[in-house]
Amino acid sequence: MSNRIDVVIIGSGPAGIQAAIHAVRKKCDVLLLGRIERSALFSAHVENYACIEGVKTGEELLVAGMGQVKRFGASVMEDDVLQVHQEDQGFALELESGITVHCRTIIFANGTARKKLKVPGEKEFFGKGVSYCVDCDANFYRNATVAVVGNASAAIDGAITLTGYASKVYLVARDLVASAELIKKLKESTVELVDETWVEEIKGGEAVEELLLENGDNICLDGVFVELGAKGAMELALGIGIQLDLDTMSHIDTNKKTETNVSGVYAAGDITGHPYQMAKAVGEGCVAGMEAANFAKKQKRNENG
Repeated sequence: MSNRIDVVIIGSGPAGIQAAIHAVRKKCDVLLLGRIERSALFSAHVENYACIEGVKTGEELLVAGMGQVKRFGASVMEDDVLQVHQEDQGFALELESGITVHCRTIIFANGTARKKLKVPGEKEFFGKGVSYCVDCDANFYRNATVAVVGNASAAIDGAITLTGYASKVYLVARDLVASAELIKKLKESTVELVDETWVEEIKGGEAVEELLLENGDNICLDGVFVELGAKGAMELALGIGIQLDLDTMSHIDTNKKTETNVSGVYAAGDITGHPYQMAKAVGEGCVAGMEAANFAKKQKRNENG
């Protein structure tokens, strides 16, 4: 690998993996950063992706994808990025291991970090009844009893969406903070609002069975969706002046080529906004990988005169 890498990809979920595959196959130096277990897909189950028969686990898909990335010749590091800086001929990334990586292009594919409840049982039952994505997992709770935890638009919308799948939907919200229109839609739905309290503990055996509330009540159920909004993997992007979407200021704004407003920087997957689906992430990763590789090749030609 040269001193200045052609393409660095932050995030090893489906968007990052696909971007790495396409970039390295265009004869570029590629470094993929991240841990597959950090991907939202890792603990999910997939049955709605084209050309996949039956239900596959996210873990097996990511492991297979990383095998492709390495086989095609990309480098992989399980390292977190602490800082990103712009340089005259590209970017510098400071990694948690103390290494500084210099590159011509960056692809942000690090998803959206979901906020956690930080209550007993949440970590233990992740992937066993605790989910952070209604759009991803609603179909697995048909005719079941579920609860959504959160007080903003993501939680309200998620609860309403689940009424098309589950037989009973609760929304646990201390104080609702959303538009009047969305709250009106919630009240007109079959969602049962449990307000003025919060979650104290998630309990169960092999999977989630019960939600204990701070007011002493309990809810027997099959699944809990934590929808507290995205904490945002945006800090690194904002550090180099990348524009967020103007509507919510919670995702990176890109064009059809996955370009951001900063030359040489691309974004793909959940970090670019809804829908949070593997199909979208893979498609954007494909585009980002090819576009970043083309940009890096052009930069290298300019550097060599």
